[in-house]
Amino acid sequence: MSKPLREFAKLLAFLQRVPAMKQPIGSGRFEDGTWWVKFGLDIHHPLAWQVVQELGCILNYLSLEERLPTVFMPVSPAPYLNGGPENFLSWVIESTDPSFRPNHAARWLTGRLPDPVDDPSQWQSRDDDE
Repeated sequence: MSKPLREFAKLLAFLQRVPAMKQPIGSGRFEDGTWWVKFGLDIHHPLAWQVVQELGCILNYLSLEERLPTVFMPVSPAPYLNGGPENFLSWVIESTDPSFRPNHAARWLTGRLPDPVDDPSQWQSRDDDE
């Protein structure tokens, strides 16, 4: 993965604290000024799918009136040529507007993910209460 750019420092530092996050986290910019962050998740971590759900909610569809100019999605090479999700499934956050900077994404995630983000007890879901 690429060497992190300085402008990504806050976002990468925050993402590194998220449960199930694998290192390294790649980042970069497209020619049109939009940016991307790519990472893997430990799919065997008990909070992995909750992390996916939370990131998907915030980055893809926070609300009808409050959608961020970002897309969160899985990416993978052809599984039949490489292997399964444990080693070859990655996740990408892409911006769709060059004016929405990585530090803006960091602020949105910081304000909406459990606090502190690296405390597994803060990630309790409604299912855990039943």
